[in-house]
Amino acid sequence: MRICVYCSSSPEIDPKYISFAGDVGTAIATRGWELVTGGGHISMMGSVSHAAREAGGRTIGIIPQRLADIEFADEDSDELHVVKSMRERKAMMEDYSDAFITLPGGPGTLEEFFEIWVGRYLKFHNKPVIVLDPFNFYAPLHAFLEHLTQEKFIRTGQRDLIIWTDSIESALSACANAAD
Repeated sequence: MRICVYCSSSPEIDPKYISFAGDVGTAIATRGWELVTGGGHISMMGSVSHAAREAGGRTIGIIPQRLADIEFADEDSDELHVVKSMRERKAMMEDYSDAFITLPGGPGTLEEFFEIWVGRYLKFHNKPVIVLDPFNFYAPLHAFLEHLTQEKFIRTGQRDLIIWTDSIESALSACANAAD
């Protein structure tokens, strides 16, 4: 199974997030699964990949040339794909992955999360979409999605396609259950 992890590449965030991403990478590798990321080597993105490899896991990074050119690429990835654009990157990440886990992140992470969630709702894929949030980082987003539902901007059943978890084990179990 291949798990795509969306997360921050900001080097300025609280180290607890970077450490947590490493724990996620270790847990994915321990299950014998492969990790798919945006191909960066810093912050949470680098931590999840490095930890997965340290635990014997295989990593697949997908990064646009523009980011690779500024030495952002995780050259230690078992498989590193350098693509032309962010759109191509996201499409390849979707194609390569069996499930998607969103960790804390900024606008790029949110864009990836929303795109993959909407793709699931529109039946472009049937892969689990998971938000792993042990820090209540996404509590305001969760509340906003409830507000959108109440105001009828989110259709019945659409919000139910997101699996909200607060532990690594529950997130990975959701991935495994979807594969059964």
